[in-house]
Amino acid sequence: MLAGVSLDYYARLEQGRDLQPSDQVLDAIARALRLAEVERLYLHNIIRASVAASGPDRLMIGPVDAGTRLMLDSLQIPAFIIDVRGDVAAMNQMGRALLVGLEPMPSVASNHPRWLFLDDTTRKLFLDWEMNARASVGVLREAAGRYPHDTQLQALIGELSVSSPEFRSWWAEHDVDTRCHGLKRFHHPVVGELALQTEALQLLDGNRWLYAYAPQPGTPSAQGLQLLGTWAATRDAATINDTPTGAPIDNARSPDAKVAAA
Repeated sequence: MLAGVSLDYYARLEQGRDLQPSDQVLDAIARALRLAEVERLYLHNIIRASVAASGPDRLMIGPVDAGTRLMLDSLQIPAFIIDVRGDVAAMNQMGRALLVGLEPMPSVASNHPRWLFLDDTTRKLFLDWEMNARASVGVLREAAGRYPHDTQLQALIGELSVSSPEFRSWWAEHDVDTRCHGLKRFHHPVVGELALQTEALQLLDGNRWLYAYAPQPGTPSAQGLQLLGTWAATRDAATINDTPTGAPIDNARSPDAKVAAA
């Protein structure tokens, strides 16, 4: 017996047989297996998905509203808004300066997992690339459990499985994660090494998160981030001034110049 559930019932549940276990049964199984909270929720999601014959083939996510954009742009630290598929809906100036090569939608470089796995520059940018990449796989696994019928999400998973041996291997491990937080270390091509505290806050729609990166005050990382802000402001001003009147501004900028020492 497993937490009051017979072995036969549990075996049929694992096999995906036509069962509709209650939330209480699923919670009992989660306790017996000592699942973490994110794993418990994932168990509920995949069982509910197996019971439901079908669902919407596309998750509808609306645009970021003006108030949220205003808040994002007012932050003096790197920040961006990302949705359940990993698409970056919006970034502030510092976010674009820090995460070199990642751009907000509708750019072709707007998907965070795709950027992380398929853009080789990220392996130099993130000093702990594997840790960050593994967490990204876990986040997509959790999203796929909640939205198993979303064709865009499934297409992304398929693309990464084909294109990245690391993604394919880690996806097969079935680890589940949620939005990441904690210390992240960077080697930025303009300002060098940065150690930044990362936090992810879920927005009210439940399908998007605000990511922000902050340094400890008084540290070399704080000084480096301040220097990065100066470089970003100078770069953007130069881009605007160099753009002919009426011509579109190219958002896909890269850090091709070093900041002069202050």
